[in-house]
Amino acid sequence: MSSRRASRRVRVSAPVHGIRQSKVVKVRQEKVYRTQAITLENKRALERQEALTAGLDAESLRILAEMRGEGSSQANDGAPQHMAVDEEHTGNESDWVPVPDEHDDDTAFIHALRDIEGSRWKSRWYKDARTWRQRVQNLDENWRPLIPDLVDAYIAWRYGQSGSSGGDEPVRGLYDFDINVFDIYSLASTATVSRDADTKSAAVALVASGYLGITPFSPSLAVSIKTLELLRSIRLFKASFSVEAFGKLLCHYYMIPYRRHLRTALASTFEVYLTIQRAVKKRILGALGRDGPNWRVLNACPACGYELEGEPPLRWSRMLCIDGNNSLKWLAQIGGRARGDTRVFQDSDYYLSEDFVNGYADEVKTNRPLPSDDAPMGEEESGGAGEEGEGDPTDGASSDATVTPCTRNWKAAASEDKKRMWGIFEETGIFASACRHGFIAWLADMVRSGELAKYPLAIVSKIMEVLGDQILLGYDIGCTFEGTICRSSLGSEWQRRRSRCCVNAFHGYTHNYACQTQNHPNVVDGMGLEDLETLERIFSGSNALAPITRYASAYRRRVFIDEYFQQWDDEKYAALSTMIYQNYVQAIEIIKTESVALVDAMRSLGITRPDLESWYEDERRYFQTLGEESPWDVHAVAYVESLQELRRVRGLLDNASNRFLSTAPSNYQFLQPSSTPVDYYTETSRTRKLETERRYLSEKYEALLRDVVAMEVRLDIANRWQPGDPEYVAASQYLATRKYHIALNNLQRLVIQRLFELHKLNLSQTAYRIRTHVAKSLQARCQAIRNAVQVYNTAATALDPPRPTLDWSKVSHYSFLDEFNLLHDTNNDVREKPWARPAIRETMKQARRIDRAREELIRCNVEARRLRTSIHDEDSLFTTTLAKLRDEKSPLFEAVNVFCQRRRNVNALHIARLQQLERLEDFSGDLSLGRRKGSLAATATSSDSTASAQPSSGSPAVARNELDDEDILEEDEDDIEGDIGGLVEYLSNLSVLSSS
Repeated sequence: MSSRRASRRVRVSAPVHGIRQSKVVKVRQEKVYRTQAITLENKRALERQEALTAGLDAESLRILAEMRGEGSSQANDGAPQHMAVDEEHTGNESDWVPVPDEHDDDTAFIHALRDIEGSRWKSRWYKDARTWRQRVQNLDENWRPLIPDLVDAYIAWRYGQSGSSGGDEPVRGLYDFDINVFDIYSLASTATVSRDADTKSAAVALVASGYLGITPFSPSLAVSIKTLELLRSIRLFKASFSVEAFGKLLCHYYMIPYRRHLRTALASTFEVYLTIQRAVKKRILGALGRDGPNWRVLNACPACGYELEGEPPLRWSRMLCIDGNNSLKWLAQIGGRARGDTRVFQDSDYYLSEDFVNGYADEVKTNRPLPSDDAPMGEEESGGAGEEGEGDPTDGASSDATVTPCTRNWKAAASEDKKRMWGIFEETGIFASACRHGFIAWLADMVRSGELAKYPLAIVSKIMEVLGDQILLGYDIGCTFEGTICRSSLGSEWQRRRSRCCVNAFHGYTHNYACQTQNHPNVVDGMGLEDLETLERIFSGSNALAPITRYASAYRRRVFIDEYFQQWDDEKYAALSTMIYQNYVQAIEIIKTESVALVDAMRSLGITRPDLESWYEDERRYFQTLGEESPWDVHAVAYVESLQELRRVRGLLDNASNRFLSTAPSNYQFLQPSSTPVDYYTETSRTRKLETERRYLSEKYEALLRDVVAMEVRLDIANRWQPGDPEYVAASQYLATRKYHIALNNLQRLVIQRLFELHKLNLSQTAYRIRTHVAKSLQARCQAIRNAVQVYNTAATALDPPRPTLDWSKVSHYSFLDEFNLLHDTNNDVREKPWARPAIRETMKQARRIDRAREELIRCNVEARRLRTSIHDEDSLFTTTLAKLRDEKSPLFEAVNVFCQRRRNVNALHIARLQQLERLEDFSGDLSLGRRKGSLAATATSSDSTASAQPSSGSPAVARNELDDEDILEEDEDDIEGDIGGLVEYLSNLSVLSSS
């Protein structure tokens, strides 16, 4: 009892409804209640409550009591009471303020407050003056010091031995307590938690009993860890599954109505549980020696990073791809509101820090967008620039004619996204990098921008810092980005390491064909059959996160993204041997089926391999110079253009004048206006349009004539050029050729868009609204193509000699690989080149595909042996580490053992697949154990390879013959036969169809 005098009154603040200007408003009215008044008000409240509930039957009263949280949890059929209790402590916690310090020991004051709360005066609750930011910060600051103890308690509960063997009921201890719980497995409403005098807090005692409280101190509700683990497991395999959906599922099983405050409590508790899981994983990786800063990037993919001594050299040590994705946006704060959750998630080795990325913000400055040849006069395209003049990945490159069309198309496509994006999103997506097997390397958030150059440059910097030399980097604008790298501060080191960029297979088909002859995966030596479209498959899966992360806080958004990509990497590791096997079988099939056809084709055509190699180079040089304009006197061309326009306008003016004069009657006589009843304005209305047209053309003709005269004076042209003059003829031919090229480029662009829309319309995962939009665009596009064909035919017939015209049926079967580019040559010399013949072109493509297949076999042989050796070395590491932890009686032993057991089960499947690979008739590799470069201990080379591959006890064994070849081929874990692969195959076959 306090020594101070107990206060006998309490001040409360209650809303009073009033009318002001025909609107209902709420004002605050303060009252002072003494002890007797409090008792009286409490009695009146009870009377009002009884009056309101009068007439309800027993079942209705029971449901009402449950919703309020009244009554005992064991009453009736044991229905839970924690919903209302939870609301008082979570959903409406903001309605309370802390008790003033001077009343901490005033029991009369505290009891008075409890009486008021018990009377159900919801309108008289204290208003919490804390902001949401303060509440989140306080909650985080209270949880943070408890995490190490919670992790210890979790490991002891999850992996420790049970201390009870059953039988007698446990004796309730002095510090034990009961708490309302959610447990989807037992559907219990309450649980008794054991606690001894040494337990630091109730939160630790809860975790030691298999529960996690919703608050760090004095929780009123707890969720079982098994329930939280179920939610985590569901989200690992169904990223779009929300906490709200899980909360509704819990309420369904408990047969209680869903209330929104449950989602808030469950989300906060789940966030703490994920923190515990990350801490446990850190300890496990630390015990295994895998906690280095770059260990994951260097070792997650053994096929890429586990280099062995004496293995065949590869042209590219690693193949990676980079790209941006705008699905994982995050909304910015609206209306100047302060951000509630200011925490920054840094417990991830996937994300590059914002400061590191911004270090490359000044490497490239924005350039003006390149004008399109067929763009209307005055129409401007928004480029790829970001805020404050930061450039995009194409702004640092030179104005090479080979990649200029690629740059223009990329900027045009990017501008449409930025027009709709930056205003309402704080983070407009992620920029990611991954190896060819699908393992994530690094991520970066794109902040209020599109794909600025600083994001790929930051990743390139990390690649050179961590991964070494001879890197092949795939990017949808890799042709131009290569120049951006070379002109940045990274350029000299990038070139010294003999690394390069190329385009992805799918995106590459939209590039200029001159670019494709240098940068497409089909023509890059050492590429194999890799298409480098890995990130498109990754983004196809990660897009499921968008509904969950878009409205989450920045902290939770990163937590969920990090959790998703950890699971993604685990799945990619489980599918690694399958991918190697499938690529191997695909390469063998290509070599088997196409080699014979290639030999027959070369024999029938009378060509040799050296001929093909020389034609590859000739074709590359030809397309690099194709479309280059001859140097012309720009003033002479402008003069001829003015003369042509002057002659055209003169013809229109003469025609308009003749039509105007023809309106005058043949027996015209002048009449005085005052002597005739005819209204002048009525008569002129019939000829007003003709008169206006004549006057307009007359003024235009005079303006053009002044320009022509001024140019003649300036160019010292004594006699005006006539259509028969040699200078006039030469300039006219050049202008006709230029108009032909413009018409052809426009037609090619429309056909390319049509082909993409046709394929997109047939994709099974395309949403209905997108399909509808594409269908409407396609209808308009077809009419635009017909119009473009007419313009092209007009320009083609104007040439000397005329070029062949096109019709709709022929254009609809054109591909954008080479047909349009061949039409650009107006000198007809391309017909004399042997590689321009359809049969030889097909033979060249077939030979290239066989070369890539042979490269794929070499790489798969290396990757298979790396995987086999890494499995053996990993198993030795597991055995040594577990023995050490067992001898030390470490509490982490069982946690590490479970981790190793899961990994060994996956490795056993890898061994079975590698053995199937080895049994292939055309297998040419070596799966004996090797020694990793830089390792201290030699790897065993005996026949113990099978022993180290056995699954751990308690798991289903994977027998040698259990997996059939058909089973592995039918697996689609890496989407080898997916949508993008089908589209690439479709596009690559278009030239064959059109040629035939």
